[in-house]
Amino acid sequence: MHTSVERPWDSGRDRHPLIDEAGQLALADALAATRSAVNLVLLGDPLQLPQVSQASHPGGGGRSVLEHVLGDDVTMPPDRGVFLAETRRMHPAVCTFISDEIYEGRLSSHPSCARQTTQVGTGLRWLRADHAGRVTESEEEADIVASEIGRLLGTTWTNQHGEQRPLTVTDVLVVAPYNDQVALVRARLDADQKTRGVAVGTVDKFQGRQAAVVFFTMTTSTSADMSRSGDFLFSRNRFNVAISRARCLAYVVCTEDLLNSRGRDIDEMRLISTICSFVEKAQ
Repeated sequence: MHTSVERPWDSGRDRHPLIDEAGQLALADALAATRSAVNLVLLGDPLQLPQVSQASHPGGGGRSVLEHVLGDDVTMPPDRGVFLAETRRMHPAVCTFISDEIYEGRLSSHPSCARQTTQVGTGLRWLRADHAGRVTESEEEADIVASEIGRLLGTTWTNQHGEQRPLTVTDVLVVAPYNDQVALVRARLDADQKTRGVAVGTVDKFQGRQAAVVFFTMTTSTSADMSRSGDFLFSRNRFNVAISRARCLAYVVCTEDLLNSRGRDIDEMRLISTICSFVEKAQ
């Protein structure tokens, strides 16, 4: 959790604290940190990673301070705050998906983002994997990711300033839901001098990071193989963070059987539909 309380305009009793990552801070913590405040500024995104919780918090007790402000709204309404509606990271081909699926169509790209491209284009890609019985690690998906990265490295990519250069290992991120898959993919990439040094980690490690190209290896073969509940692997917040790290090209690697998972209730169906929507819109 990254939380800071600052008083840049402190003058006697006029205190104006700023809480960063307010989407990860509990209401009680926010109140305790601001008892002497006159005004309070909350900055964050409750549609990305939530606060870490290790217990049950009924009655909304587990919600962040920003979620309490939002109430039943998905994005910030004008009468309660400001929605920052422009990204300076994602190419429109990536941003449009994230905006429509996560942010009610309210997010758009700065014009400079449209300059970003790779030699194989921009937008969304699905790499189909074939495996069975995989739970928290998949050699098949690790091989697919390594092969595609090897193919991309050294090709030309263009940044937001229109500058061109070869794609290097620092321009790629690989996201996995489980530490077992992180270790497996990292070992596979580090075994080849060409792909050694590509950053691999869970979503929690990469929030706030960005790269020209991002891979999300979903690892698990089917919903029956999931080691945790569907709201973890199919989490819209975690998927949002993973895909929105990409400046211009985002890959999802998974089996078709995982996409065909059946939701047990409306909420779980909605989670699964986000992944399926990605694949439907992928080139």
